[in-house]
Amino acid sequence: MSKSVYSKDYKEIIERLKVARIEVGLTQQEVSDKLDKPQSYISKIESGERRLDVAEMKKFAVIYKKDISFFIK
Repeated sequence: MSKSVYSKDYKEIIERLKVARIEVGLTQQEVSDKLDKPQSYISKIESGERRLDVAEMKKFAVIYKKDISFFIK
């Protein structure tokens, strides 16, 4: 059985990231346009294929109009 490289806590952060995007009514494409990144960038972060760093999380918090603490409860 393979072991996930991401902790339960990290998976919860990613889930909150998806929820926040949906709550503000944005598509992955709309978010990627705001960040000047390809849509696949958002998809890979949300699916766990790409690791999210703190600086990126700060940008998402601004776009999603959430305090950064929303993601790291």
